Amino acid sequence: MKIGMVSLGCPKNLVDSEVMLGLIREKQLEITNDPAEADLIIVNTCGFIESAKEESINTVLQMAEYKQNGSCKYLVMTGCLGQRYADELFESMPEVDAIVGTDSFTDIGWVIDQVMAGKRLKHLQKLESKNVAMPPRMLTTPSYMAYLKIAEGCDNCCSYCIIPQLRGPYTSRPYAEVLAEAKALADSGIKELIVVAQDTTRYGEDTTGKLLLPQLLHDLNALEGIEWIRVMYLYPNNFTDELIEAFATLDKVCKYIDIPLQHASDRLLDSMNRFDTRAQVEELLDKLRTRIPGITIRTTFIVGFPGETEEDFEELKDFVEKQRFENAGVFQYSQEEGTVAGAMENQIAAEVKENRYHELMALQAGISEEIHQEREDAELDVLVEGFDEDNLAYGRSTHEAPDIDGTIFIENAEGLAVGDMVRVRILQGFTYEMVGEKL
Repeated sequence: MKIGMVSLGCPKNLVDSEVMLGLIREKQLEITNDPAEADLIIVNTCGFIESAKEESINTVLQMAEYKQNGSCKYLVMTGCLGQRYADELFESMPEVDAIVGTDSFTDIGWVIDQVMAGKRLKHLQKLESKNVAMPPRMLTTPSYMAYLKIAEGCDNCCSYCIIPQLRGPYTSRPYAEVLAEAKALADSGIKELIVVAQDTTRYGEDTTGKLLLPQLLHDLNALEGIEWIRVMYLYPNNFTDELIEAFATLDKVCKYIDIPLQHASDRLLDSMNRFDTRAQVEELLDKLRTRIPGITIRTTFIVGFPGETEEDFEELKDFVEKQRFENAGVFQYSQEEGTVAGAMENQIAAEVKENRYHELMALQAGISEEIHQEREDAELDVLVEGFDEDNLAYGRSTHEAPDIDGTIFIENAEGLAVGDMVRVRILQGFTYEMVGEKL
């Protein structure tokens, strides 16, 4: 029996896929990367916004073709899309043998037994009581990096977001369990540990009444073997002075802040059910840059949110221009059923959203290029990730997170191997890449 897996969506979903693969391995089933030879294929889906839903559906249909043209006998859908639309998908997609919810994926071994016995089923549990146990994982990331998921679910309830309905309430993993997993990853040779959750700043609040991320970073910093600790999804409203000090003083913690801000108009921030005003965000950003010189700040913005006027958009552009973020992602608002914003009457036309997206992206691209050019002649430690067809090495520094930020190409790369940490002098900066030479 050979099992294939396709994982879509965010790093948090990838961790779930790795847990399922670990459980499959414990059942002593063979895992294959070739869907054409898999007897059973699992698609771990994303259901966050429209484009992610389309990708998930298309991928499931592509994998279903292996029932006709390959070895596949069974097709299982897991993840957010299945959680969100289980009844509709079960009826409309007879190719799918099982749909497994976001709090039921650790039962994947039982589900496999059921479908092999000829049963077709939906397996979803109520999300009110979250299961945050983390069985042994089978890592799918490169040998030098791994994600560490510290919590599940979300309580922020931003008006545009469906995640609380798909993942349930915010539930922190037990502190000792998180630390034990991190130590095991360090012992296995992981150099870069990337801490993730829907909102990492809230870690521990639900279980202890305290924000435990600063303490966790201190303990992770003490682990032997880990060289970089990167933290993603840091919400501004719980970014305390204690957390700023952790970033400023801990030598392994990357001076890299991933902080989703979404907009700069107070009126729209309130409509989004965000907890901060522009002035509060600007105060936090000023604190971060003052206390942590050379810090990289990445953020995300939504354009075309219901009711966004030209004045609101101009305010957002003014904010981006003044703050000069090193990296920023821009998303066109996706009207999602079941959300507060999805039911708002003043939706923005698709053409307007598209134009604002390109305008803000162009503004940010110019800023990123200027910042990269300012780094010319700087010396950076770079983690080597691979080699291109011209035998240039490429990788990332502490300024870049995997898959979302740019790449550093390295000349004179003889003798380097994937996973090496090398000192590089930056020669040229471009919008999304930099070119340097090995020192």
